[in-house]
Amino acid sequence: MRQSALAALAAVTMGVLVAQQPAPMPETVVITFHAKPGAEAELARLIERHWTIARKMKLVLESPHLTLRRVEEGNRVCFTDIFTWRDAAIPDNAPPAIQAIWAQMNQLVESRGGEPGLVIASVSIVSH
Repeated sequence: MRQSALAALAAVTMGVLVAQQPAPMPETVVITFHAKPGAEAELARLIERHWTIARKMKLVLESPHLTLRRVEEGNRVCFTDIFTWRDAAIPDNAPPAIQAIWAQMNQLVESRGGEPGLVIASVSIVSH
């Protein structure tokens, strides 16, 4: 009898603990990468690899996702990556595999126009 009472108490406690965990808060980001001259192709591959690994690890929502390339003044390449983290807390607690890609990305970008080489902005989706 005592074991069943303890089991019931444990089940209720676990239910309360699970119920108290906050729901994930997705965060859509726009990331701008100012590619160093000569590093454009490698940076493009890393952006794609980041997306592939983040999806496999279920860190991001499937959509929206968009990677854009543009040419800025001086014929310099810039990439923009748009996606949604499954939870806004993920970037601050990113797994080592993601952090390693970020470190590589930072080696392939440069400051430009008064901005850092890599700029991250949190945005709200208005429509899609």
